[in-house]
Amino acid sequence: MAKVSVSLPQGTRDFGPETVRKRSYIFNIIRDVFELYGFQPLETPAMENLDTLMGKYGEEGNKLIFKILNNGLDNPAKKEKAKQDFEKILEGKNIESITERALKYDLTIPFARYVAMNYGQLTFPFKRYQIQPV
Repeated sequence: MAKVSVSLPQGTRDFGPETVRKRSYIFNIIRDVFELYGFQPLETPAMENLDTLMGKYGEEGNKLIFKILNNGLDNPAKKEKAKQDFEKILEGKNIESITERALKYDLTIPFARYVAMNYGQLTFPFKRYQIQPV
């Protein structure tokens, strides 16, 4: 049997039960206070469309965006096109056939997108809180 190395993805960490309980306790207090003052909870997806995120953080921020590869690149008929598109990516270009989504960098841009998409249904000032990993 082959030996398997088990590790976390770079830049991530696990939180054990004791830490999760402490964090939950603190987050619940924070939520209660926000809601006491009329704030509403909001969650946005962990990823956004790449064109929503690109250019919003400046050139340095664009370098920090983690792009997600599209599904379906295993199709042999698309192999040559995928190779050409990957070459363009290596040159620093964004190619939608390879990637059109990215992990959100913070909660600001997804919140702005949410407001733009739901403007007619929101009452302003729209008081929200978000507690999510980024």
